[in-house]
Amino acid sequence: MRSIWNGSIGFGLVNIPIKLYSAVESSSLDLDMLDSRDHSRIRFLRVNEHTHKEVPYEKIVRAYKLDDEYIVLEEQDYEDASPEKSKLIEIESFVEIEEINPMYYETSYYAEPDAKNAKAYALLLEALRKTGKAGLGRFVLRNTESLCIIHPVEHALVITRIRFSQELRSEDGLKLPTETHVSKKELDMGLALIKQYTEDFDVSKFKDEYAGELMKIIKMKAKGKRPTIKKMKVAKTPSTDLYEQLMQSLQTKKGA
Repeated sequence: MRSIWNGSIGFGLVNIPIKLYSAVESSSLDLDMLDSRDHSRIRFLRVNEHTHKEVPYEKIVRAYKLDDEYIVLEEQDYEDASPEKSKLIEIESFVEIEEINPMYYETSYYAEPDAKNAKAYALLLEALRKTGKAGLGRFVLRNTESLCIIHPVEHALVITRIRFSQELRSEDGLKLPTETHVSKKELDMGLALIKQYTEDFDVSKFKDEYAGELMKIIKMKAKGKRPTIKKMKVAKTPSTDLYEQLMQSLQTKKGA
């Protein structure tokens, strides 16, 4: 793996040099875009809007439009905006992981320690394990400030980027069932159904089946065949009564 960020974790007065590596990879198929007429690949070019000529990547700069004038930003400008956050993930506080709304989570990175300061890395890892807490901090990745939590996973510290509060939309405007009455017997049945379906979290049991089925279709089409497509089955009861639907759901689970 190739590191995507070099810097340090600031833990009080302790500085832990680290490298970040992406902890996730896509399981979706890598599909190309083609011209349907001759199956030539579609290429996206960076074109100058005035000359209509392609611009070499090294000649492209980023800029902000201010009062009808573009202000070009250079690499040094990003670091000057926040030199500390460009190279340091300062732990500002510790929080209970359970208190973090899953809607805030984005993507995760493995943190690898510098061999010279592996002991401080091990200390933070073990301390987070013992307390069940996560460090909350900020850092700059790809010229963008990110909020993150530092938490233990197996033998590694993981940096998981999370969204800022202003990035989540409000539920205002949604037509939600705020005044719908649920009877006690319906609620009790719903709780019983949840209990019956409750088990330890084991994500390894779940695979990206859609990508696998799509690959089967691709291989069949390569042979000039068309696979038999399974019809979608929707599990439902003939009754429209919520209590009856819950009751039959419980019985179906027991039978399975």
